[in-house]
Amino acid sequence: MPKETAEDRIREKWNQRHGYVDGVSQPAKVLTENLHLLPPSGKVLDLACGLGGNALYLAENTKLSVDAWDISDVAIERVRSEAAARGLTVNAQVKNVSLLPLKPNSFNVIVVTHFLERDLAPVLIDALCPGGVLFYQTFTQTSVSDEGPSSPAMRLEDNELLKLFRPLCVRVYREEGLLGDVKQGWRDLAMLVAEKM
Repeated sequence: MPKETAEDRIREKWNQRHGYVDGVSQPAKVLTENLHLLPPSGKVLDLACGLGGNALYLAENTKLSVDAWDISDVAIERVRSEAAARGLTVNAQVKNVSLLPLKPNSFNVIVVTHFLERDLAPVLIDALCPGGVLFYQTFTQTSVSDEGPSSPAMRLEDNELLKLFRPLCVRVYREEGLLGDVKQGWRDLAMLVAEKM
């Protein structure tokens, strides 16, 4: 019997999580609120797509060619099944996105939500075509709820997205922290839309 690898353990963790959830995930606000910033055509990657809310939303609302990658084969099978049920085309593949070398200039749009692998930032920048756009949304260390990862290492520091993707031209950024009335507004998360010039 082959020895279980770290990748196998990560896959099993996410297979279990995705196996317990009904339906598909909702698209991220960074995407729904900024859909007008997408190019009219090209290739998009939903990286660490989970149950595919972003990929399905893009396939339904744009003319972009949509790839969706995740380490969880359970998640990818559910994305494929939902895309087929809706009559959508999504190229969903099982891939370890943390180790995957992306080819330079290979995507017009990259979407990353609720996933943080800091070492991938330069790889994502290189993978964008000139004029390509990154849509990124994930949890921050400064929070008012217990949503998201419990480990601070898996959450963004203040303004960290701006630092990680400094070479890109920022088009939209939102992170409210604890400023003002924390019962209102955009809390626990940061969003970035940035263009490769």
